[in-house]
Amino acid sequence: MSTSVDTSFVKQFEREVHEVFQRHGTFMLQTVRWKSTVKGATTTFQKVGKGVATTKARHGQITPMNQSHTAIECTLSDFYAGDWVDQLDETKVQHDERAVIARGGAAALGRKVDEQIVAVADTSSNDIGGDATLTRAILLQAYETLIGNDVPNDGQLFGFLTPRSWSIAMTISEFANGDFIGQQSLPFLVGANPRTWMGVHWVVHTGLTGKGTATANNLAWHKNAIGYGSAAVVEGAGQSVKSDITWHGDRASHFVNNMMSGGACLVDDSGVVIISTDDTASIPA
Repeated sequence: MSTSVDTSFVKQFEREVHEVFQRHGTFMLQTVRWKSTVKGATTTFQKVGKGVATTKARHGQITPMNQSHTAIECTLSDFYAGDWVDQLDETKVQHDERAVIARGGAAALGRKVDEQIVAVADTSSNDIGGDATLTRAILLQAYETLIGNDVPNDGQLFGFLTPRSWSIAMTISEFANGDFIGQQSLPFLVGANPRTWMGVHWVVHTGLTGKGTATANNLAWHKNAIGYGSAAVVEGAGQSVKSDITWHGDRASHFVNNMMSGGACLVDDSGVVIISTDDTASIPA
């Protein structure tokens, strides 16, 4: 192998990483407000308050709604996912090492994105469930909480359940029965196998806080309630993930690095619900 990697190889690798990152690395990025071309260390998301309609006398002045505007600041952090590829190892493996590292790096960065989003969602003041076993009533309460906060059921409601909570939910006839759920494989959750019930796109997620414990946080939110900002680290392409491949002669290896800069913030607390349940509960027979 040459001591320098061909430019076309780097570009192809970078494209593969970005595509995997988008499609399989993160389930949550497409379910929040996403700014993908942030320049700088911070960005802001605007939260606009409710307006009130009023009457007026004939020829009288219209009373302005005076909707409140709140700027929610989102701080970006830098993350890296890299690995070594020994030159002689390349001659001994039968698989495509480039593709393996592309998937690994993209998945690692994707998990970090979801981790950041989960962390801000966990700060919501709307906590229901009381660490009890997940039930139909609790799922309905989560939906009721969102709608009761005037969160619109406009196709942008998302719910995330731990594997155990998902298994329990599948014993609920309305959740499991195809007559009650919507279309599968929605475009923004490719590979996640979502189920649309009561207008909420539910999906199983292994990165939720407390998974496998007696105090697990399942989550539900509206897309506009959480923001994520990421820097366009690939100039001219607007991509949020950048790859770099460099040769280190003293190690006789290439170091393949993937990097991104991003951060999450809670834009509207009323649009997020924590469904705290006992994730050690038995699955109903």
